[in-house]
Amino acid sequence: MRVLHVIPSVSERSGGPAMAIVPMCRALQELGIEVTLATTGYGLTQKGTDCIVDYKGLATRFFPVQLGDSFKYSRPLKDWLNKSVKAFDVVHIHAVFNHASVAAARACRRSGVPYIVRPLGTLDPWSMKQKPLRKRLFWLLSAKTMLQRSAAVHYTAAAEKSATEEYLGLNHGSVIPLGVEVNGSPANQVPGQSYILVLSRLHSKKNLEVLIDAFKSLKQNKWRLIIAGDGQPDYVAVLKQKAGDAENIIFTGWVEGEQKEALLRGASLLALPSRQENFGLCVLEAMAHGVPVLVSPNVNLAAEIEAAEAGWVIDVGQLAQGLALILKEEEERERRGRAAYQFSQRYSWQRTAAELAELYRQILSNRALRNGSATLH
Repeated sequence: MRVLHVIPSVSERSGGPAMAIVPMCRALQELGIEVTLATTGYGLTQKGTDCIVDYKGLATRFFPVQLGDSFKYSRPLKDWLNKSVKAFDVVHIHAVFNHASVAAARACRRSGVPYIVRPLGTLDPWSMKQKPLRKRLFWLLSAKTMLQRSAAVHYTAAAEKSATEEYLGLNHGSVIPLGVEVNGSPANQVPGQSYILVLSRLHSKKNLEVLIDAFKSLKQNKWRLIIAGDGQPDYVAVLKQKAGDAENIIFTGWVEGEQKEALLRGASLLALPSRQENFGLCVLEAMAHGVPVLVSPNVNLAAEIEAAEAGWVIDVGQLAQGLALILKEEEERERRGRAAYQFSQRYSWQRTAAELAELYRQILSNRALRNGSATLH
């Protein structure tokens, strides 16, 4: 089976989707699926190329962006898709409101190739109400047809599926969660470390201003709030202004590799009080290290986290009060940290790949049946 994955960017600084695509595709390769990744060089030093290059173990084609940090218009990518998409059995499109996704879906429809769309939470009612006029126009001109004529819509959480389908009238979604690299055992916290960790793209939807205010209101001295991540400079400046001269609020900037691992291993709590989060890969990464999490009800894993007692689900209006109680209860943090680790064991990239492979096979089987029926008639 030959599967093409299309995503606007693989720069990890752009957020969770770009971080997830590589281990997802690697796990599919381990199942014997021939995977090709098509993307732009946005946010990377990669340049457009007419040949396949190896990117972190994946056969990848990079294309230059001509226009738009958000839309990422790439005519070379569109031309290649129109010429080459028919060589693949299935195309898996990651994102909606960008040129790569629109071009891939149109190329598939012209060539009769089935495709799947993973909307990345962008079709959630909250997301659709951000820049509503622009998104409504985009929906009417391109995205509605893209979604309605897809073979399936790939959601990563049941809450994302139910909210999106009810809001937009879609009815052919499949829930296949993301995975995480599962460690052999929960991490032991580094002695002397007492900090709350934010490990995320710094974006206004993460609601970090409220978290900073809640943290600054606490009557304590030993705790630190470490904000690890990068984002638009103007928004990062807003957060730093909000933190003021507080010495126990630390902005590390972008982290990866050993530095990221060390921060996860030493954290006492991971916080993600987002206004909307279709999955929250950093939440799962923290739990895989035995770190309990504090999330808002708007994180789509919140109900499962609460049921497993793997952390706390707290409305942002109660954040300061909730945070004060959490930081006082060391034994409860440890208990929920153990539960968080057990929760993370449900998720692996191998499981994700197996479920995706089954979805691909089902789509191809349904297509073969339809074609056979058409031939008989």
